Amino acid sequence: MKRTNILILLSLVSVICLLGFTSSEQDEHRRNNVLIDIVVQGLQRNHFSEVDIDDDFSSRVFEIYLHRLDYSKRFLFKSDVEDLSVFETKIDDEIKNRSFALLEKSIELMDKRVEETRVIYQEILEKPFDFTVEEDFEMDSEKRDYPASSEEMNELWRKILKYQTLARLENKLENQEKAIEKNDTSIEIKTFAQIEENCRKAILKRNNSWFHSYDQLEWPDRRSTYLNAITSSFDPHTSFMPPRDKENFDIGMTGQFEGIGATLTSRDGYVTVTRIVVGSASWKQGELQEEDKILKVAQGNEEPVDIVDMRLDKAVKLIRGPKDSEVRLTVQKIDASVVVIPIIRDVVILKETYAKSVIIDDDSKIGYIKLPKFYADFNKKGGRNCAEDMALEIEKLKEENVDGIIIDLRNNGGGSLQDVVKIAGLFIEDGPIVQVKARNLEPFIFEDKDEKVQYDGPLAIMVNPFSASASEILAAAMQDYHRAVIVGSSSTYGKGTVQKIIDFDRILPSNLSDLKPLGAMKVTMQKFYRINGGTTQLQGVIPDIILPNNYSYLDIGEKDLDYPLPFDNIDAAKYDTWKGSWEKSIKKIRKKSEKRVGGNKIFAGIEQNAHRLKDRKSETIVSLNLEKFKIEKKNLQEQSKKYKDLLREPTGIKIVSLKSDILEIEKDSVDEIKLKWHKNLGKDVYLFETVNILNDLM
Repeated sequence: MKRTNILILLSLVSVICLLGFTSSEQDEHRRNNVLIDIVVQGLQRNHFSEVDIDDDFSSRVFEIYLHRLDYSKRFLFKSDVEDLSVFETKIDDEIKNRSFALLEKSIELMDKRVEETRVIYQEILEKPFDFTVEEDFEMDSEKRDYPASSEEMNELWRKILKYQTLARLENKLENQEKAIEKNDTSIEIKTFAQIEENCRKAILKRNNSWFHSYDQLEWPDRRSTYLNAITSSFDPHTSFMPPRDKENFDIGMTGQFEGIGATLTSRDGYVTVTRIVVGSASWKQGELQEEDKILKVAQGNEEPVDIVDMRLDKAVKLIRGPKDSEVRLTVQKIDASVVVIPIIRDVVILKETYAKSVIIDDDSKIGYIKLPKFYADFNKKGGRNCAEDMALEIEKLKEENVDGIIIDLRNNGGGSLQDVVKIAGLFIEDGPIVQVKARNLEPFIFEDKDEKVQYDGPLAIMVNPFSASASEILAAAMQDYHRAVIVGSSSTYGKGTVQKIIDFDRILPSNLSDLKPLGAMKVTMQKFYRINGGTTQLQGVIPDIILPNNYSYLDIGEKDLDYPLPFDNIDAAKYDTWKGSWEKSIKKIRKKSEKRVGGNKIFAGIEQNAHRLKDRKSETIVSLNLEKFKIEKKNLQEQSKKYKDLLREPTGIKIVSLKSDILEIEKDSVDEIKLKWHKNLGKDVYLFETVNILNDLM
């Protein structure tokens, strides 16, 4: 990171010379110039790929930006797009001149069209819709063109609003019909016209909320969208992070933050509580509840700040704060009473992000570890990390004398590279784990140099299409060593790139410190390669035993993103396979699994559902006729219910808490999340089959 800092500091010399202004009215202008220089020069100097800032680059940025500007094609006219197209090959010149003309022009156009549309949707929703007309609506905006006239724009919005109303109307009618069948007298029976009118009012309220959110957009929000179009043209994982996104990224990586421990959302201008985190400051205090509306926020004895109609991110910033500090929330309860709730902030631990384990008490005794992400606290010395947690969970399982261990990496999107190397080292004596290559440099090999093996027994690793990055490193290394049997979908996600964070505030010279906070940039600086020389980029990790998956026939993963880095190979590293390799028995184990899966009705249903989802993806036209809509919905619900009912069936495996975990549970609290987790594991057909595979391996 020091090398990166020096390069960017050098690149700022010219900026500092040009931006020696101190007046407050120039701050945003200075911030624009500093950000565009840091972002672009940081990309050119540090990104894995050498990308010229030229007309081809401009075209990519323009395509991405236009899509994000009006992704649903419901505001801009075709003529607006043509007006903006003059910038298609000029963005490189804009950057060199530190000009934001495209951004300014697009904001001007969008604001104008949003104001026009504000009138359109309100007028349309004033009158009842005719749901007996035979007409349909194309849901996929990629298959629609931009409206060419005001008439086409009106017609587009009429269909959008009619579809939104129809979906709600059908649901309300269905609920009323069920109530009538059950003779439920608690529900007021309404006419079709009354229900339709109420639905239109609800859709009006929903759209009012969207337009209200748009009105709250500020220049930094628009600038972030533009800067991210620039970064995304390099690859899908390189991005600019404004200050609030950087803070959320840190929370995601560490699994903890300092605050009150409540999940909040914005509804009709009110910051509303949707969840209280178990064990948090709010949970311990006991007065704040779900559905409470927070009206004001005060820091201790200070004057409270009204947060009604405030942007959610700004309100959250006021509510969060350092450990042991007091925040006083003025809250409106469900019964409309208003109370002031004082809460002493504490460290909020997001338990669901941490490694956890159970015992599967089958014919054998199997240890199961769920690792949701490869987390680490890079900002705190000695902070919590997944490698130490995994070692602890393994030790706890060994104390229970398990016969084998399953590591579940499904839906694990990755994280800390250093920690995945440490975790891999828990299962082998020593040797290379992954090769990492930066632009124009020789590969660097990350090795496990500790000969100690914490666990040498049978091992299986579960993956799916959303196992990515660090998950793929661990699975690939264990596969190459023949140390673990990899079980899962046809392939993992296919993200073979490494990102690093450049914190702009840390590299900013002191004479520009008044511009802080600037945020950060996540940059793809390296690609990683398996120890056998292959990369997981685009291809992913192909499991040793493949099980049916809902996404088997859909384009899911890195290869489906815009501008991914290519697949390639380098020389293999030197390594010896595991002494207890399963290589000789894998064919026999695979055949046993195929026989079980072939006779399992749940897996048969999953395979059928995978074909159904493939067919459904191309069906993007929906009928706006009520009767036809009802029939289409009923067919979909029946197909979906058939699949969901299969997944609700218990598999027969018995889930048991570890003795050490039972001792840690407080006597006066019930961990509902853990109980629900255990129940779901008992219905997990993939876990059921992985247990069988591990038994075969043993």
